[in-house]
Amino acid sequence: MAFIDTHTHLYSTEFRDDIDSIINNARQTGISKCYMPAIDSETHEAMLALENKFPAECIALMGLHPCSVKENYKTELALVEDWLSKRKFVAIGEIGLDFFWDKTFVEEQMKAFRIQIEWAIQYKIPIVIHTRNAMQETINIVKEYQGRGLSGIFHCFSGSYESAIQIINAGFYLGIGGVITYKNAGLAAVIDKIDLAHLVLETDAPYLSPVPFRGKRNESSYIKYVAEKIANIKNISVEEIGSITTTNAENIFGVNRI
Repeated sequence: MAFIDTHTHLYSTEFRDDIDSIINNARQTGISKCYMPAIDSETHEAMLALENKFPAECIALMGLHPCSVKENYKTELALVEDWLSKRKFVAIGEIGLDFFWDKTFVEEQMKAFRIQIEWAIQYKIPIVIHTRNAMQETINIVKEYQGRGLSGIFHCFSGSYESAIQIINAGFYLGIGGVITYKNAGLAAVIDKIDLAHLVLETDAPYLSPVPFRGKRNESSYIKYVAEKIANIKNISVEEIGSITTTNAENIFGVNRI
């Protein structure tokens, strides 16, 4: 089996003591690439160090997470812009809108989102979107840029079928992770109606572990449980899920790193 984890935070402190075994587990599962979205300047060093340690598997993205958009967001964005000018990244992320925890900086989040979208268009690379309690607002902003070559992934998609269709029509993929295995999430019924051509797999490790590990630390190797659930929904083999979603991920990020 072959998989790509399109969204994982393996540089998190939760993996500090056993990252070698975590990477080995991913290899044993057939994961060829682990794409690591950025959060903010506090984690850039750890993220880039892990990419340097495991260059075959771990690939860093660059961006400012919406939950890190605070009073100093312009300073944080300047650091992102500097990194984008210094080296190549396969995507900008994770970026977007999060109105779940705090709505103090809603306007700033929207500004930061649009600025980073413009950079993605400038560098001709995709974006990886985080959206929570802001699905339609996020989709509406993405729609503003249709026709300008913008593409990417709506990470951790758990929305409605109507939202999924809007996202697909905007030229984006749906990132599907552990939530698909949660009985009351309702996502399985949505994915049942979505063609596999629009899906990619992710873990969001160390968060959102799939059943049977829900509530525990997630890791990239657990992507097989996500694939198994989708295979069950679609009534096809796990190998076919891996093949199709890997091709989709390669279409987004490119087969090669740069």
